[in-house]
Amino acid sequence: MTDHRIKHPVENQAAAPKVQRLNARLENERKYGQTLPRVAPKSWVLRWLLSWNPFGNPSQWDDMVIGVLDPPSCSVWVYDEEQQMTLWRKGFFGKGSLSRSEPTWLKREINRLRVEKRGGKELTAEEITAKRREIRKQFKQERANAIAAAEAEAELSFAANPESNPTITTVIPSAQTAGLQKKLQETIGAHESSLLPELTEDEIPKNMEHLQLSLQEAFFLAWVVGCLDLRSASGGPITLQAFWAQCFEVSSPFLPKRIDNPFLVHYVAYHHFRSLGWVVKSGIKFCVDFLLYKRGPVFHHAEFAVMIVPVYEDEADCASSPNPLPNSGPISWQWFTTVNRANAQVMKTLVLAHVIIPPSRDIEPSLYDSPEILSKFKVKEVLIRRFVASRMRD
Repeated sequence: MTDHRIKHPVENQAAAPKVQRLNARLENERKYGQTLPRVAPKSWVLRWLLSWNPFGNPSQWDDMVIGVLDPPSCSVWVYDEEQQMTLWRKGFFGKGSLSRSEPTWLKREINRLRVEKRGGKELTAEEITAKRREIRKQFKQERANAIAAAEAEAELSFAANPESNPTITTVIPSAQTAGLQKKLQETIGAHESSLLPELTEDEIPKNMEHLQLSLQEAFFLAWVVGCLDLRSASGGPITLQAFWAQCFEVSSPFLPKRIDNPFLVHYVAYHHFRSLGWVVKSGIKFCVDFLLYKRGPVFHHAEFAVMIVPVYEDEADCASSPNPLPNSGPISWQWFTTVNRANAQVMKTLVLAHVIIPPSRDIEPSLYDSPEILSKFKVKEVLIRRFVASRMRD
């Protein structure tokens, strides 16, 4: 039987945000659903076998990317725009040099020029954040006033008739009913992109942004995934073995290869978590080494903050180290509590990743020249949670 009831306008308005969120999730799944870049197999037999799979022709899997090593910044740069998006959308590798995460400088610059061409002025991200905070501050003040008014009304009602339940007519606003996002859009004068004038080909600026990969990300892509073609600043190719050696030199210039090389210790932790399926990003913003995402920044916030704690099996290696590793010695309770509280405030669980460094006397010199040395390391995790008595009584 067909339902001919007319839905109330409020119901339609309440359902609209849910539909928008669902569409946004589906769009993110389409863009960022692939967890790693794919590389077409070189064997014709594997190509023929894979041609029968339901995921498409393997000849279209080739996600090879060209990266240029930049020793001064200890990173690898990817200049091609399409290749930048390949690495970001398929594993969230790297960071835009002129963006917070995803390389979007060109898109933001085009939008800014289109707004200026229309005769308006685009707000910067910092200005939008300031206005958002101002709106939220005003909302909190209004909610506090409403709560105080409701309490006063309840007291008057109870004083007038103590035997009945107090009558409260004051409405206490919530974040949903206040329409904070709508107020923000009205404040900044947001318009649909279709209303903005298009730029001519001569008006479109040149993309000044590149994707910046850390040495750990670059070596993982080159060695494990096999999709990164490394080049020098002059354009010459860099072999995997040569890149491995240069990572040691860039991390500790003018020093011989050691078992506690910073690149080696950090790559052990990075490889450990990446191989377990986590999306690993830099955690410098939260005073840690890495942030762990289940799927990626566009899906959820990072759940764990990783602090690398090097542990020497041979104390002589620690004593002879020319550049002691961070956190390799005793950690003060003041520093430890500061980091733990900073991450607890942003809903992240602190993880101490103890990287067990083997004794250098047991390592053959030839092992330093290849990733085989990684098998000598071990990683142990310890989760730290901040105890808050008022919240954990139950």
